[in-house]
Order: sequence, then C-alpha cells, then structure tokens
Amino acid sequence: MGRKPRRMELNTGLGKAPPFPAREAGSGGQSPWLSAANVLAVRLDSLGDVLMTTPALRAVKQSRPGRRVTLLTSPAGAEVARLAPEVDEVIVYDAPWMKATAPRADSRPDLTMVERLRAQGFDAAVIFTVFSQNPLPSAMLCFLADIPLRLAHCRENPYQLLSDWVRETEPAGGVRHEVQRQLDLVAQVGWRTCDTRLSLAVAHADRIRVRGLLGALGAHPGQPRVVVHPGASAPSRRYPPALYAEVCRRLVAEHGCQVVFTGREEEHELIEGIRRDMEAPSASLAGRLSLGELAALLELAPLLIANNTGPAHVAAAVGTPVVDLYALTNPQHTPWGVPSRVLSHEVPCAWCYKSVCPERHGNCLALVPPEAVVRAACELLAESPQAADAIGVPA
Repeated sequence: MGRKPRRMELNTGLGKAPPFPAREAGSGGQSPWLSAANVLAVRLDSLGDVLMTTPALRAVKQSRPGRRVTLLTSPAGAEVARLAPEVDEVIVYDAPWMKATAPRADSRPDLTMVERLRAQGFDAAVIFTVFSQNPLPSAMLCFLADIPLRLAHCRENPYQLLSDWVRETEPAGGVRHEVQRQLDLVAQVGWRTCDTRLSLAVAHADRIRVRGLLGALGAHPGQPRVVVHPGASAPSRRYPPALYAEVCRRLVAEHGCQVVFTGREEEHELIEGIRRDMEAPSASLAGRLSLGELAALLELAPLLIANNTGPAHVAAAVGTPVVDLYALTNPQHTPWGVPSRVLSHEVPCAWCYKSVCPERHGNCLALVPPEAVVRAACELLAESPQAADAIGVPA
C-alpha cells in the first residue's frame, strides 16, 4: 500500500476572534477624534459626490479650532474640492479600485501615495463612500500610511483596517440622502455642524467674466434667465433631447424666458441639436466655462433645469433653485437645501442603479411630459419677484 497523501490545511482564521477587532464608532472612546488636529478626508468620487460631502467636511473642520483638513480625491473631485472653503489641501489620487481610473503597469503610484500620506503625519482619516462602495481599499491605504484613527461605514467586519467602524445598514435598512449619510458618519465620533448647506466659494473674477459673457450673448437683465444643462455622464440619466427642445421652446415663446445652455465641450452636438429643434432664440456657453465660472453663472440665474448630474449640486451649493429631471436609478442624490422640483415617472424597475437603462426604454424620464417641466419651472420662478413679474406669474 502506498503512503497516504499528506493533507494540506489552510489556516484562514475563520471562527476565531480577531486579535484587534475594530471598535464600533459611537460606543465610547471618542476623545482621540475630538483632539485630532490633522485630518485626512477620503472621497474618491466625482464632482457631485464631493459637493454633497462638504457639509460633513464643515463638521470636521468646525469641531476643533485650528484643525487642518486635507481631501484625498479623484481628478474630477479635485476641481470642486479646491472651491470648498473647508478644505485646506487637496491631494489628487487615481485609485485603482475606482471605475474611472485607467489601467496601470504596476503599484508604484500607490506605494508613492502611501509614503506621501505617511509623511504628512495625519492624526485621523475619515473615508466617505456611497453604500455600494467597499471602503476597505481606502482603509488599507490609510493603515499602511500609519494613520492611527480610521473611520468608515463598512458592511463586513474590517478588523484592524478601521479603528472605528460604523455598520453599513443601507439599502436594506433604508436609504438616506447622501449629505445626511456623511453627516451621520462624522457625528459618530463627535464631529457636528449646525450649517448643513453645500459649500462652494465663487470667485469675484469668475463673476466678472460670466457677466461679460452674458453681455456678449445679448442677455437682457429684464427677462428671467433659465440655465439648462441637458447632459449627464450616464445615458440612463438623460432626459430625451426632443423633450428638452419642447420645454425650452415653451419657456421662450410662452413665458418670455432667456435660455442659456451649459455643458462640456463633447456635449456641443447634443446642445446644438436641442437649440435647432426648439425653434426659438437661445444661447450656449457649452465648453466655455470653468467650474468656477459655471458656479458664477448659476449664482446669477434664478433657475437651473438639469438631469441628476453635477451642475444640479453646484446650483444647490450657490443657492439656485433646480428643476431636476431625476432618473429613478438611485434615490439619494436629489438637490439639497434649495427650492426644487424633482420630476420622474414611476416605473416598476425603479432604483435599478444602472448607468444604462436595463429595460432600454428609459421611461422614468421619457414619460415626463414637457408641460410638467414648464409648470415646475414657472412655480420656482414665481418665488423670485423679479422673475415672476417678467413671466406674468403671481409672486
């Protein structure tokens, strides 16, 4: 008889208590967080996500006099982060676990980032995520950088990767607005603010340039100016161009509005198609505005009409009302803290979390009639006495 094969055992540690389990945040011992002077905030998403995190960043900043806040974010997030007064420094990082990051040959950028973070001597790190994201890669980055306090929502036990763990309850336990989610996270370690508005500082130079651009377009100060942003990164979040054209035609022809389109350079063809089909005067600043200038334009306008996309949150940050054509892909990103009308059509497939409509009809937006959009716009314009007089709506 041959010798019995030797059994190989894999030591997984399953069933054993971790030697250093993560502490559940809010269970005591928060004083180290309250005294932390040099804090790293991690938010690796896009423009709108960073804007919706600014109230929580304010809570971080205000909870200790002299606290320094550094934001680690994506290239897209960095553009708006530099306009947030609560952020002292912005570090740009193309994290390999984020969808938008281009493939790379090796881990040298990540190892370099670990060393950079370690060199800055952070006392604490707070990791902001949407509930569908895993915080553990960011937690590992902070762990390797020897940041002693690390806070995040997490669905599974993070063991040593987080010092303070907030159990993930979404979506099964209900879905909060993204702003509230992040405020709740930092409140677990005693960081709070009474001011929960989005934050974005508009530069005087950007206001001057935008006023010049509007003057060159022939914009008349006596007419209500409606900014329309018809683009969105995800196809499932785009109101059909033909319906946008009908909305804009009616706003101009029936209510005397001036329509100014905004968008990225690559959305020029989309916008020009809408302008052609609306068969009424309009203007376009597509591809001509920096983010700061877009904020200045929205600050000057009484209304924005847009899809669920970054400019809707920029408008909210500068206090401009929004008609939000809101695809039923995810519920937690509606305009925060400003008068708004959120328009969609109920569908059985709501809250699909898809960038492309899985049913291929997009009915949650396609079945929103133009007259509903026009009515919502007039309702919000009526709250501005100057605009209400111009369109003949009682204030």
